[in-house]
Parts: sequence; structure tokens; C-alpha cells
Amino acid sequence: MRQLIIALLIALPVAVAAQENEWEKQEQTAQTANPDAKYLAGAVPEVDGHVMFSTTVQVPGKTAEQIYERALQLMTELTKTSNQLEQSRIAYTNAETHQIVGSYQEWLVFKNKPLNLDRTRMLYQLVADCRDGEMDLKMMRIVYLYDEERNPTTYKAEEWINDKYGLNKKQTKLARVSGKFRRKTIDRKDYLFKNLGEMVQK
Repeated sequence: MRQLIIALLIALPVAVAAQENEWEKQEQTAQTANPDAKYLAGAVPEVDGHVMFSTTVQVPGKTAEQIYERALQLMTELTKTSNQLEQSRIAYTNAETHQIVGSYQEWLVFKNKPLNLDRTRMLYQLVADCRDGEMDLKMMRIVYLYDEERNPTTYKAEEWINDKYGLNKKQTKLARVSGKFRRKTIDRKDYLFKNLGEMVQK
């Protein structure tokens, strides 16, 4: 019996070590997964040489007019949210074709710490085309005005965040400088498309 107990005690650390090693393997796998994968090749689509994000929102049971009215309300409210600048406005509406164009200017904040505020002004258009049961939503004409207070620099999305300029040569990582613009723009687009889509469906 004594020999059996000793054998079990000797084997116990081995079993624990085996469990820890398996856990460590899983943790290492999670850590080595590329955190930038979402932002890599193809994440910034171009149409005729221009950066244009687009999605189609399904709105079953609603007419084009109903979707148009709801989208106009939401896109107007967006111009008044806290991060929008005073230039944000609804630039065009057509109740017959059910199209809305919103022109927005807002802050994209990269870092906000005491004595270190890193941000850019982003200008863009949101275009909503409404039909019975669905809405096409586009984000386009994206321009950045960076470092306004010290050295104002203007970048067009086509020259800054597309695959050519927003990624390294192997397209395995975000570019050192323009990569932060690409990341924040994609995150903002995802939020806008998700939020507007869900609210139009209600």
C-alpha cells in the first residue's frame, strides 16, 4: 500500500504538468494568432480606383418609403452626435428615388492620454439607397486631415489606407503609420453599418 501511495504521489506532478502544458499550448496559439487579420488584404475594397465600403441591409416587410424615412431620421441624428463636427449635414435627399447622401466630418482618435492626443479629422459620405425590403449603404469619399495644429496634412483614402499603402509589402501587417488610419476607419465603418442596419430594421 505504501509503495502504491508513493507511486501515485510521484505521478501526480506529471499529470498536473501535462494539464498545464496543454493550457499553455492553447494560450500560445491564441497569442500568436494575428490580431490584425481583420484589417489585412481585401478589408478596404476599391471600386474604379476609389475606396468604397458597402453593405446591403435586409428590411423585410417595409416599403422603400418607410425605409427611406427611417434612414433619413437616423442619418440626420448621426450629424448631431458628440464626435461630429459642425460641418456634418445631410447633403442630398430624393424622396422619389429614395436616396440619401450624408456628408460627415468627425474625429478619429488614435490615442488620448495626458499631453498626448493623437487624432485625425475624417471626412466621408454615407449613401443610402432604399428599396422595398432592403437598403444599400455605402461609405465613400473618405479624406483625412491630420495634425491640424502643427503640420496639417491631407490624405485621401485611395492614397493612404488601401491595400497598397495601408499594409506592409507582404500584406501580413498594417503599415507603420497609415495602418492606424486603416484600422480605425474599418472599425468605424463596421460600427456605422451595424448600428444603422439594426436601427432601420426596427
